[in-house]
Amino acid sequence: MKTSVRDSGTLTGLLGGSFNPAHGGHRRISIFAQGALGLDEVWWLVSPGNPLKPDEGMAPLSARVKSAQAAARRASIRVSAIERQLGTRFTIDTLRALKRRFPKRRFVWLMGADNLAQFHRWKSWRSIAREMPIAVIARPGYDRSALASPAMAWLSRFRVPAASLRNRGEWSAPALFELRFDPDPRSATSLRRADPEWARQFSGGPPRDDVTHCLIHDQEKGMRA
Repeated sequence: MKTSVRDSGTLTGLLGGSFNPAHGGHRRISIFAQGALGLDEVWWLVSPGNPLKPDEGMAPLSARVKSAQAAARRASIRVSAIERQLGTRFTIDTLRALKRRFPKRRFVWLMGADNLAQFHRWKSWRSIAREMPIAVIARPGYDRSALASPAMAWLSRFRVPAASLRNRGEWSAPALFELRFDPDPRSATSLRRADPEWARQFSGGPPRDDVTHCLIHDQEKGMRA
């Protein structure tokens, strides 16, 4: 069942990820998506991860947030670790919680083609698509796997031109916007390989969340996610 909505507030793009570290590629696709979809701003949702099972090579949350804030400087991008405050682990739960907390905003989920290729493995991925429109941004090397993915087979029937959102008319979810622009070769993986100690430059006091305005502290070992 499709849920129609009319714009009644700020149109916000959501880009989730570990941002380990954030870089110019994140900034570039966010600014491009803003222009293509007419977004008022973009929120970068920096995933806190699971403190009980830290991923190898994952920098502390505060360092990742600081790297994101540095990359987002002077752009209409707000960096947040709001999932920590919401207590959500899965994207579907985060999106529903954001809609409850910010009922006057209209959200669009932004993802790269690499995420679309394995989107069908996400918890309740069809429900994610029913919660808000999805904008997929081309990423080098992933177009073929994204187009062949089970998620794309289901989402393709909901393709919508970007202008329908930009014009602030009536729109609905599920809706799939496909955005293409000059590919950006930068990746967090390559940056970590070039500088494994990158997080040291972001040491010091805790950063302040751009959305909740709370200080973001690194959780101590043993605390629950």
